[in-house]
Amino acid sequence: MSFRQKLAKYFNNHAETRDNHLDSTLETRYFKTTKDKAMLTLESFFKNAQGYRLNAQSNEHGEISVLKQKGKKCFIVVTVIMVRPFNTAIDFSVTTESFMPFDFGYSTRLINKFYSDIQKEIPIVEKSS
Repeated sequence: MSFRQKLAKYFNNHAETRDNHLDSTLETRYFKTTKDKAMLTLESFFKNAQGYRLNAQSNEHGEISVLKQKGKKCFIVVTVIMVRPFNTAIDFSVTTESFMPFDFGYSTRLINKFYSDIQKEIPIVEKSS
């Protein structure tokens, strides 16, 4: 990652995961589960988490939108895609709402926190090189 990209990470109010991301902490994670079980796990995770409110859910499209209402306000979109049996990708897109146009990397830290919490519930599939 270049200096400019590291700087942009902190002076931005949005972060999202994807395959082959320049920032290795924001690469898509794959879990050993089905799409339906992942959706149920994520739904219960956000329903039981303090300060989060489920905004909308589409099991058909594999998306959940969540509002973070406590602390820094955020809009979160979670996408669940079953790549093959028992290999499901979970991606996050987090936009922080604030009076400043940047969040000092808060959205990136929030995504990493979600991944570590999900890994406690669902086993992760190690990336093969």
